[in-house]
Amino acid sequence: MTSASCPCGSTKPLELCCAPYLDGRTLPDTAEALMRSRYSAYTRHDIAYLKDTLWPKYQASFDFAATAAWAAESHWTGLSVLAVNAGGPGDRDGTVLFEAKYLSGGQLRTHRELSRFRKKAGRWYYVEAIDE
Repeated sequence: MTSASCPCGSTKPLELCCAPYLDGRTLPDTAEALMRSRYSAYTRHDIAYLKDTLWPKYQASFDFAATAAWAAESHWTGLSVLAVNAGGPGDRDGTVLFEAKYLSGGQLRTHRELSRFRKKAGRWYYVEAIDE
C-alpha cells in the first residue's frame, strides 16, 4: 500500500511524517517538525491542531473562524524550510524561516515567515512571527 506524500514537503509518506502529530499519537521533537506539522494542519483544515500548538498564553485569543477561513480559501502548494536556528530536541527555543506557497483569489502567493518556537513541559509550541 502506497501512502500519500506528506504535505510538509518531506520525502516521507504522511503516515510516517506529520500524521502522528496531527492525530495526537506523538509530539514533534523539534521546532522544525512542529512547524512542518502546522503547515500540514493548514492543508488539512485541522484548525484545532493549530490552536493546540499555539503558545498557551495566546490560545484564548486564537481566532478559530478567521484561521479556518484562510485555510479553506487557500490551496496550499508547497513548503520550503529556508533556515533553522536551534529548536532541537535538547533546546528550549528555536526559530524556523520558511516559505509557504498557496493559491488564493486566482493568484499564487508566498507567505514568508521567521517563526519563534518555545518548549514548555517537554512540548514545542508556536509562539509568534518575528522580524527577519
